[in-house]
Amino acid sequence: MQLLKRIYHLSGVMITAALATSAAAAQISLGSSVNLALQNSPQVKIATAEVQKAIAGLAEARDVYYPNFLLGSSVGYTYGFPVGQPSVVNVSSQALVYSFSQGDYIRASRAALKSAQLNLKDNRAQVTLDCALAYIQLATDVLELAELDREKNDAQRLVSIERDRSQAGVDSRMDETKAEITSTQVDINRFHLEDDAADQRRKLAHLTGLPPASFIPDAKSIPSLPDFTGDDTLVDQAIASNAGIQSAYANAKSKMALYSGDEKQNYRPQFEFGLQYGRYAEFNNYNEYYLRFQHNNFDVGVEITFPIFDAGRRAKARESAADAARANAEADQAKNQTTEQVETLRQSLKELRAQQRIMQLQSQLAEEQLETVEAEIQSGTGSPNAAPVTPKEMQLASIELEQRRTDLLNANLSVVRAQLSLLRSIGEIEDWANSATK
Repeated sequence: MQLLKRIYHLSGVMITAALATSAAAAQISLGSSVNLALQNSPQVKIATAEVQKAIAGLAEARDVYYPNFLLGSSVGYTYGFPVGQPSVVNVSSQALVYSFSQGDYIRASRAALKSAQLNLKDNRAQVTLDCALAYIQLATDVLELAELDREKNDAQRLVSIERDRSQAGVDSRMDETKAEITSTQVDINRFHLEDDAADQRRKLAHLTGLPPASFIPDAKSIPSLPDFTGDDTLVDQAIASNAGIQSAYANAKSKMALYSGDEKQNYRPQFEFGLQYGRYAEFNNYNEYYLRFQHNNFDVGVEITFPIFDAGRRAKARESAADAARANAEADQAKNQTTEQVETLRQSLKELRAQQRIMQLQSQLAEEQLETVEAEIQSGTGSPNAAPVTPKEMQLASIELEQRRTDLLNANLSVVRAQLSLLRSIGEIEDWANSATK
């Protein structure tokens, strides 16, 4: 990131000119973009709704021990022996007293809530990663476009020089054609970069809800990233801190508790409390058929249910066992995939850093070569037998420098992608994004 900021400083004039053409827009920082993405993302909203659903599910599992109270009426005319209980008003209440399974169901709901909360955290991390990658990609595109503007100017001057040299008979027409090819290739590269920048702006717009044209990245708002060099604890950190892995194992724990509860539904009694009051109507003919009829009626008691044989419940227990086995396997799979990804990223980061170093040295070499050519044009080569340096060599050296700087920007971006993916895997990317806001 220090290299990215240094090149940003070198291209500051170009970026200032680009900003001047869109005075109505303003720079937006990485931290602000991530915060807006977390507020606006449908992915986060879905995960939040799942947490709310899990909270309600836990309350539902607990509230079966609280008595409910129902108030109703079933007023109606009767003829002959009353077959129902038409009442002016009736009040009933029912609650679970004890069940061998309900404790497991509560534990299952609690684990499901934890899984939903961790899944929300994992989705927030993914949205943060998507937003950060798009933002840094856009910032890199802006820097590359500035370099291409410089390269295009040098390429056009090279075409003009080659045209003059060709007309003077110094160079062949082929050299002019090569210069035109170089200039056209810069145009093609610019088309690709403009398309990519537009794609990143659209992606950021979908994430944050802001219009695409409003995104002018501020490279200074991108915080530094961990080096990760020589860190052999990344796999352990991923297993301990990755919200996706933790959510998967919490879901497996919930499924196991559900299986335990369903299995206990067989051969174990269940106790329920019940209460009912009814006020029977006077205009019905109860008193003609009951010796001691009274209008106010009340009953209270405990109902005990002992399941001797229930094929449906036994099948439900087998289904729950299969769900639990699958959830455990999926959790193990998520852990294995994440640890493999971390190892791959850690190894590839070493190679990417080596490539970054090569691009840095090549850029430095191209800068030194340009300085040498400029000095030789002004002061000569210092050797009487050496051919004089021409403006053509200076333009070629300048084009080479811009190309090497563009290569360095791409190398920096590759390293940043790997670092962000590692932060995502070990569960620290949101903390990194929050440091950008601070």
